Amino acid sequence: MTYEDIKQLNNKELHATLREERKQLQKLEFNHAVSPIENPAKIRIGRKTIARLMTEINSRRGTNESEA
Repeated sequence: MTYEDIKQLNNKELHATLREERKQLQKLEFNHAVSPIENPAKIRIGRKTIARLMTEINSRRGTNESEA
């Protein structure tokens, strides 16, 4: 998911996507701990996607607070 895609989501969609990405990352990390997964780079991609989502959520929160 690119940053442009993330910017187009509304707040509810952002939080829902964040929850889903965190669940997927947790499953990947657990599966990797039990037995090596085929593509461990997926874990890194998942972490980066979560970071992008959190960055957008925090920037929107900062924008809303500065307007008030």
